[in-house]
Amino acid sequence: MSKNKGEPSLEKIDDYNGNESKQKRNTVRLVVILLLVFGAVLTYLQQPKIQETKEILEKTQIPAK
Repeated sequence: MSKNKGEPSLEKIDDYNGNESKQKRNTVRLVVILLLVFGAVLTYLQQPKIQETKEILEKTQIPAK
């Protein structure tokens, strides 16, 4: 069985074994930070809606006997 000569080995890939470039590393960090900030903003915007829903449920709930 012969190897596929068109397929690169792991050693030839520039991101293998901690050899990634500084630009790629910074890009990944930036994307992760932006996603965390975006999630925090969405959570902050949803909070008043959740609180309002809880208040409505408490007001309209049938009291237990």
